[in-house]
Amino acid sequence: MADKDLYKILGVDKKASADEIKKAYRKLAREYHPDANPGDARAEERFKEISAAYDVLSDPEKRKEYDRGGLFGAFGGGGGPGGPGGFGGGAGFDTSNLGDLFSNLFGGGGGPGAGSRGGRGGRPRPDRGRDLETEVSLSFDQSISGIQVPITLTMAAACGTCHGTGAKPGTAPKVCPRCQGRGVESEGQGLFSISQPCSQCHGSGTIIEDPCPTCSGSGQVEQAKRLRVNIPGGVKDGARVRIAGKGEPGRNGGPNGDLYVITRVTPSPVFRRKGDNVVVDVPLTIPEAVRGAEVEVPTLAGRKTLRVPAGTQHGTIQRLRGEGPPRMGGKGAGDIHYRFPVDVPKELDAEQSELFAKLSETMNGTDPRAGLFARAAGDA
Repeated sequence: MADKDLYKILGVDKKASADEIKKAYRKLAREYHPDANPGDARAEERFKEISAAYDVLSDPEKRKEYDRGGLFGAFGGGGGPGGPGGFGGGAGFDTSNLGDLFSNLFGGGGGPGAGSRGGRGGRPRPDRGRDLETEVSLSFDQSISGIQVPITLTMAAACGTCHGTGAKPGTAPKVCPRCQGRGVESEGQGLFSISQPCSQCHGSGTIIEDPCPTCSGSGQVEQAKRLRVNIPGGVKDGARVRIAGKGEPGRNGGPNGDLYVITRVTPSPVFRRKGDNVVVDVPLTIPEAVRGAEVEVPTLAGRKTLRVPAGTQHGTIQRLRGEGPPRMGGKGAGDIHYRFPVDVPKELDAEQSELFAKLSETMNGTDPRAGLFARAAGDA
């Protein structure tokens, strides 16, 4: 730690507020907590770094001294008044109170073992269940109208044999004799005292001497669960729908996690999603575009007739308000945009060619490109 920047360890600016420091710490502590990374020595070391950095930066006096390069100057690589390792003639910091720190941050006892089954005195603490994620495939029509879909999930559940204790029926977990149920032990490093997960109970605070034969002491088993979930109308491809409380069950009375359903929508051959709206191409013949016409167009609910004005240009768009897909959150509906490309025939028979020739004559040789080069020369 002596050559590292505490602010960089937490990923915050040197002018970060106390709340910003705390928020960054909580995020990193959850990510690198030993319970979330079992057997990962690198994550455990990172966790200790984060905890040590927070111990200094969360204390206004220690932070002020560290910023001055005095008490904790060696962290910045320059060495404090006592030189590298001296830290100002005996000042240091003690992270042995991480149990209380985690108790405040995560809502229960247990030190860095918070999130496991341990707590002060080895009492189990409630843990929130994990969030789950799955995907469902929908047709375009189903995505517009909404649908209830069946899904099957594999999730952890409390073991029916030991009822989640992890211990063989007739026995119970015992308080860890090494850490006395705190889940952490302190390790002296010169003037520092670094707390880390207990080497005997690995942060749980309890020891299972006779594991449950069904779950091998984990307290949980995998099981398949069938659900029917409601997908609201108006979802887009890739939407993430949250189903509260349908994730994995919590442990020791903790709340369930959430379920996130990702929607995969099959494209429509007619409608294209564009934000909250849909776009439809409705081809016009040349006479319809020139003279105007009433044309039948598809809607999400059936058909309608639109009046196309005379002189409609290729690519003109008309909007049908409020008849598009439902907006998420019950905020009305989007629009349908009708785009009118003019359908130019690739081949003409003799009669059609003659008629177009007569039409060209009646147009008195009008050249729509007459001013093109003049405008180009003017721009130059």
